[in-house]
Amino acid sequence: MTDVQQLNDEKYMRRAIELAAQGEQLGEVPVGAVIVCDDEIIGEGFNQPITGHDPTAHAEVVALRIAAERVQNYRLVNSTLYVTLEPCTMCVGALIHARIARLVFGTTEPKAGVVVSQAQLIDSSYFNHRIAVQGGVLAETCQHQLSDFFRRRREELKQQKNENKLVE
Repeated sequence: MTDVQQLNDEKYMRRAIELAAQGEQLGEVPVGAVIVCDDEIIGEGFNQPITGHDPTAHAEVVALRIAAERVQNYRLVNSTLYVTLEPCTMCVGALIHARIARLVFGTTEPKAGVVVSQAQLIDSSYFNHRIAVQGGVLAETCQHQLSDFFRRRREELKQQKNENKLVE
């Protein structure tokens, strides 16, 4: 990877991290995604399944929908998707159908990630499209954003349980 590519990857991942923070403010798991084509952002998104009442509203899918609308084509050839967390099965399928050329993710998702952590779906020979993958871009920042969110959520739940015990 060239120095220019690394700088671009970090620039767009920082934007994805900003988007993840927007989702977090709404109570969503902080995952952000950015789609870039010819060094221009054509789609952005953050997790919205809770607020949108939509199980498919993952950051990647939201960004894909916006990008496809913007270019007036469901195929996003020669585009790169930047996402703060390794994608799940649904999102990898959407990336393949959209013909995303390159996937750049921040941190791995040991339980449900299917790029490197579990099924390695992108490497499956039965798909008719290949996606280049770069993982670990600003991984520590992405991981801290997620772990801090879940730590706070666990503390809030513990506090609620304690308050409920006092009421009883």
